[in-house]
Amino acid sequence: MVSSSDYRLAREKMVRDQLIPRGIRDPRVLEAMGKVPRDRFVEEALVGEAYNDHPLPIGHHQTISQPYIVALMTEALELKGDEKVLEIGTGSGYQTAILAELAYRVYTVERIRALMVEARKTLGQLNYHNVLFKAFDGTLGWEEYAPYEAIIVTAGAPGLPQPLLDQLAEGGRLVIPTGNRSSQELIKVTRKRGRYMEKNLGGCRFVNLIGIHGWKE
Repeated sequence: MVSSSDYRLAREKMVRDQLIPRGIRDPRVLEAMGKVPRDRFVEEALVGEAYNDHPLPIGHHQTISQPYIVALMTEALELKGDEKVLEIGTGSGYQTAILAELAYRVYTVERIRALMVEARKTLGQLNYHNVLFKAFDGTLGWEEYAPYEAIIVTAGAPGLPQPLLDQLAEGGRLVIPTGNRSSQELIKVTRKRGRYMEKNLGGCRFVNLIGIHGWKE
């Protein structure tokens, strides 16, 4: 979907130096991370830092996540290519693009309309046509298209939002940071026979998930 750019070598270096040494193994995830032009999803003044090993601001007090965290969360979803994925927190649209490379369709929800509009524009320019957008409270999910084989939340929540658990398909995976406002643990939840099995993927720090089932502003 995306042609190579002047940043191809920077992407290759990012995959080689930041992702593989930290244990990212899924070849489809590594391929997507090496293909999607992260430089198109950051502010012009920060393009030179697009492939560095840290998050970057994207305006509205939001960030584009560190490449490793994007890869870790994506790998935990175990995508094979035929899934419907719900993304909570479109942000810049970079994570959305990675998901669009790996899944059948992506349903992405963003609370801040201005970010959603900009992300939709960028993704359209990059010819991603398997993404649906909604400006809404992400803690409520997107019930219309449920259930989802995979759900990813790119903001830190005080707990597991019940609507997202309800919208997870049998056998589906939810990846979400939970904790307090300053630090979280990345949790993978798998739904099996109506039960939710949790696995801790390690510490992380995200912006706050604002909404009815998240933090108050």
